[in-house]
Amino acid sequence: MKSLPLNRRKLITRALGFGAIGLLPGCDFDHPNHPDLTDRVLSAMSRWNDEAQATLFDRHTLAPTFPASAITRPARFNAFYDISQAPQVNPGTWQLALTGRIANKTPLTLADLRAMKQESQITRFVCVEGWRVVGQWSGVPLAHVLKAINADTQARYILFHCADGYFTSIDMASAMQPQTIFALDFNGGPLTAPFGAPMRLRIPTKLGYKNPKSIVAMEVTNRFPGGYWENQGYNWFGGS
Repeated sequence: MKSLPLNRRKLITRALGFGAIGLLPGCDFDHPNHPDLTDRVLSAMSRWNDEAQATLFDRHTLAPTFPASAITRPARFNAFYDISQAPQVNPGTWQLALTGRIANKTPLTLADLRAMKQESQITRFVCVEGWRVVGQWSGVPLAHVLKAINADTQARYILFHCADGYFTSIDMASAMQPQTIFALDFNGGPLTAPFGAPMRLRIPTKLGYKNPKSIVAMEVTNRFPGGYWENQGYNWFGGS
């Protein structure tokens, strides 16, 4: 029988282990003597789910694309605040701060990003709440940006900070996926405030909360960075 790759064998072994946890007889996870056991078990399962998604992820596999006729109109706004509270960022003075494992830390301007190779995609945005919409996104592949700033693409994570205080992070393999872009335009025109002006991450292989808006800083790091929702219990990998 053909042997499984080590990482997949490890994945299956852990899956069997978690299955065994669920079959343990008489386990009262809410017993007052160990009230935090439920949280520990759920956290462990969430970490396993992240590992499983990362192991199965192939950055060469593309998310589905759609014809222009499939674009959802009107577009749907999503955030942890009301649409009237969307941050108003001046595109003329906006800069992307660069930190961490990056050789060229000169901040990027909107003109810098516009001067790079632009690509467009019509892909599906999937919210963790269950709804989904299709939109057209145009901008610079993140892989091109990382190359331009001489970032360490062997590092493990990229962390994004936003103008509204939101933050999230992704793995390097997802960052290098061809459809992962710094989006500058949406549905045929420049991004507006509710949809992440002047620049946001568009990553169609992940759920909506992994698509941060109005990004103002990016860090390349080997330190696990977490995220706004991820630190509150959402899965970190967040694959769609």
